[in-house]
Amino acid sequence: MSVLVVGMSHRTAPVALLERLSMDPDVQHGAASALVEQPSLSEAMIVSTCNRLEVYTVTTAFHTGVEDVLRVLADVSGVDPAQLRRYLYVRYADAAAEHLFTVAAGLDSMVVGEQQIIGQVRTAYVDAGERGTVGPNLHALAQAALHTGKRVHTETGIDDSGASMVTVALDEATGLMRIDDLRGKRALVLGAGAMSSLAATDLGRRGVDSLVIANRTRERAERLAEHAREAGVAAEVVDFADRAAALRGVDLAVSATASDEFTITPDDIAGPVVLADLSLPRDIDDAVAEIDGVELVNIESLHESMLAADTEDSRALRRAEAIIAEEVELFGSQQRVREVAPAVTRLRRNAEEITGQELERLRTKLPDLSEEDFDQVGRAVRRVVDKLLHTPTVKIKELAATGGSVSVEDAVTELFGLGRPAVAVEAQRLPLPEELHGKEK
Repeated sequence: MSVLVVGMSHRTAPVALLERLSMDPDVQHGAASALVEQPSLSEAMIVSTCNRLEVYTVTTAFHTGVEDVLRVLADVSGVDPAQLRRYLYVRYADAAAEHLFTVAAGLDSMVVGEQQIIGQVRTAYVDAGERGTVGPNLHALAQAALHTGKRVHTETGIDDSGASMVTVALDEATGLMRIDDLRGKRALVLGAGAMSSLAATDLGRRGVDSLVIANRTRERAERLAEHAREAGVAAEVVDFADRAAALRGVDLAVSATASDEFTITPDDIAGPVVLADLSLPRDIDDAVAEIDGVELVNIESLHESMLAADTEDSRALRRAEAIIAEEVELFGSQQRVREVAPAVTRLRRNAEEITGQELERLRTKLPDLSEEDFDQVGRAVRRVVDKLLHTPTVKIKELAATGGSVSVEDAVTELFGLGRPAVAVEAQRLPLPEELHGKEK
């Protein structure tokens, strides 16, 4: 049995679809119960946020498990299975563990390094535990993921990377505008999530004269505008449908919505403007950069350049990735050892049963043997069996931990501690057949 994750996030799916799949606690409870009732699934945990919906299960078969999860998601959400298949991603076994560790560490978030997600993973784990849909496999996985996330946030400076990405993007944008600050400038912010909030804050620090904010949910845009005004920046809200008109009156536009369609296209451009796309997948059509007077900053290219550069942020990200790789390897080893433990137990139990049976036969054949002598014989036999099984027991766990494949000869040699035969230095000289003796000179 192995862990399977089936999910979608802001990186793969449109916001509208994520909203349809979003689950409140009651829906999550029903979905988790439905999952463990599937024939191939035995455990279930659901991580549902505004940016992702991920189902973690333990399955007896990969393909059957994926189909069972897909069927439950379609039933719960009312979304056609064919549409779900277009946007879902699947991870299995060690890859599933690596994915959850990456998520818990904040490396898969829209704002890299954000800490909210580790709390959301913890909540999903606790809720699933209370509902009884988490067993030993997901318990071990969730505990290891939370430990990994904590290590990443404690041992690296990844927490500041998301804000740094926004800073780098706006640094490049102002550089393209050939200005040092944004005094006297007007900016448009599309979106009202974490990345948009960071952008609005950074724009305020750079002295922007006024902000225009648009978001699909106007209420969230109003809250962001209120925060901007509290920070001393003039801000107004426009309907998301009116963003093209608002774009015509600004010097700089920032988009971070992870929309299912482009928020800004060439048709929306009416004059010179600098655009910063802070979303994955991209919000702004790359074709806008072909228009005279339009400059486009793309967070995807900035992310790659930041990783390649030897900066504090890139070092923090590389260290975070190294921690995740280390923890995935450790978790995999522990899981493989845990999986062979029942076999080791059966091996020892079988040896005890055989020992007992043989000692009973011996008592029948030697009825005159005293109780004291028989006890001595019994202890001697059990010591021999224990010594014979000690090395195989230890080596089985060691071989399982490494996860590598070995030949039958190597397995027998390792399990029973036989050592390697010495390599002959000289070939043995064999006598020649009689009929050839006469030909020797």
